[in-house]
Formats: sequence, structure tokens, C-alpha cells
Amino acid sequence: MSKAYWVSAYRAVKDPDKLAAYAKLAGPAITAGGGRILARGEPAKVYEYGLKQRIVLIEFDSVEQAVATHDSPGYQAALAALGDGAEREIRIVVGV
Repeated sequence: MSKAYWVSAYRAVKDPDKLAAYAKLAGPAITAGGGRILARGEPAKVYEYGLKQRIVLIEFDSVEQAVATHDSPGYQAALAALGDGAEREIRIVVGV
């Protein structure tokens, strides 16, 4: 079974307090779902058309585990706390 990677790319942080409230709930929910945070923060360097924006990279044992974590009550509570505090996208990709 291939690992899966959850990649969150932040276009803008509109409310740092909401982001902090999200982080307090999201971290434990992701860990409880089997996620391992591998990297987070702004890129050290960007190339080509890259944007210098906050990125979070989380490893899971499978796509199913990543999706179940995203859809879990704990993570949904974190999303509710974030609300409109950030513009971002989340992608779940299969490892090679």
C-alpha cells in the first residue's frame, strides 16, 4: 500500500487568531488519525512559478487514512475554528 501525502498551501492568512485556534485543534486531530507532520512553514526557497506561501506536508499510511482524518469530527471542528481565517487548498496525493 502506498503512503499518502496531505499538502496544504496557504494563499493568505486573514486572521492569525483563527489560524492559531485551528492549529490547536488540527494538530491533535491529524496525529490521532495517524498523520505525521513532516514540514510546515514558508519555503526556504522557491523556483520557477513558485509562491512564497505557507506549506504544510503531512504523511499518512494511505489515502483512505488521510481522507478519514480530514472528514473526522476532530478535524471538522478545527476547520470550523479556522472559518474564513485563511485562504488555502488541501491536496492529498499518493506516494511513489
